[in-house]
Amino acid sequence: MAGAMGQRLAELIAQYEVPGSALAYWHQGELHEFAAGTLNVDTGVEATTDALYQIGSITKVWTATLIMQQVEQGRLTLDTPVIEVLPEFKVADPEATKNTTIRHLLSHTSGIDGDQFIDTGRGDDCVEKYVAACATLAQNHPLGVTQSYCNSGFVFAGRVLERLTGKRWDDVLREGICEPLGLTHTWTLPEDVLRFRAAMGHEDGKTVPVWGLMRSVGPAGLICARPADVVAFGRAHLGGDLLRDPSAMWEPQVDIPNPYTLGKQWGIGWILDEWSGHRVISHGGNTIGQHAMLWVVPDTGTVVCVTANGGKSGAFTRAVATELFAELDGLTVPPSPTPPETPVDVDVRPYAGVYERAGSRITLSVDDDGGARVRLEATGELASLHEPQEADFVPVEENLFVFRPPGAGDWLAAVFFDLADGTRYMHMGARATPRIS
Repeated sequence: MAGAMGQRLAELIAQYEVPGSALAYWHQGELHEFAAGTLNVDTGVEATTDALYQIGSITKVWTATLIMQQVEQGRLTLDTPVIEVLPEFKVADPEATKNTTIRHLLSHTSGIDGDQFIDTGRGDDCVEKYVAACATLAQNHPLGVTQSYCNSGFVFAGRVLERLTGKRWDDVLREGICEPLGLTHTWTLPEDVLRFRAAMGHEDGKTVPVWGLMRSVGPAGLICARPADVVAFGRAHLGGDLLRDPSAMWEPQVDIPNPYTLGKQWGIGWILDEWSGHRVISHGGNTIGQHAMLWVVPDTGTVVCVTANGGKSGAFTRAVATELFAELDGLTVPPSPTPPETPVDVDVRPYAGVYERAGSRITLSVDDDGGARVRLEATGELASLHEPQEADFVPVEENLFVFRPPGAGDWLAAVFFDLADGTRYMHMGARATPRIS
């Protein structure tokens, strides 16, 4: 497989319209690295294995690991209220302000509206300012009742690290993970990334107008790295290089209402799933036109990281995983739901309405014949970077629907559920979005 993977990677990026990609995996005691395509269609710079890609939200597992180092040192526990470490911590809901714990942050169960992308400057106090700017941030759902992806929570966790150590999150990352593992191609700030080959994001075959996200969301998604460094980080979670007991991060914390997107449960930082009877821990990341995935199979010791800088990147990384894990470990990657061959009779009208949270508005409409359409709109500071998208909304079974936005390679799943108070939610893209009208 290793010898043919370079050619296969080139074939897959062509199939999924990905400008460039790099892949690294550790299997049976050996590291394998491959690259294909270009880092930037405007310059034609070749993709190489040592180039840095934005790994986006895979960063969250690194931040969670740093928090667990503090837990193992006895400086806090997972059930320490955030306000005990950050007395200035405040969100709109008084109960959440008082009772949100570190565990809530790291398992995406705080209910705090998670996609608060705000630019608080380039200074070393940007994370501190971000936390202060969240004082009016609303709840997606009540504290602890379900799971909804929360970028904001990991910025709060980053600020907890800054308060405990008296250092910038970037420096805590270097000292706690990068230096102990000898990672030479892992950086957070663009002035450091520029010292290396670096990928540019693409959308619709063109370079994106903004290279990266604002520094304020660093602890949630600003690491840039070559895949081999990400694999080294994944391997460290199979031993004692970073934590005495890394498996504590694999303990299930909450079931994911929509298990078809990423996995069945969330642990501490990690997404948890099972393929062919084997535990798989993973995380993905998306930034502006870039995408990355990290998978770790503790039973076999296999660790895989693949990156992409545009195109049908989600379908691409799934295709890589499907082929690679079947060959390496004999594992079957669970397929995504697709429209049934025979249409199912589900009344969509009870689900129609507007669903909204910070950063996103989703409108589900039904025509006179019962056909459904979904419209996705970005709101907030990133709205100008994403055009609204519409797609047919196809029932698979009661409460489960799929849709495929223009340009997407895979069908995406949406699951509906109600809380005890009767509030209806759409769970999609790892986020629980409440119906507001």
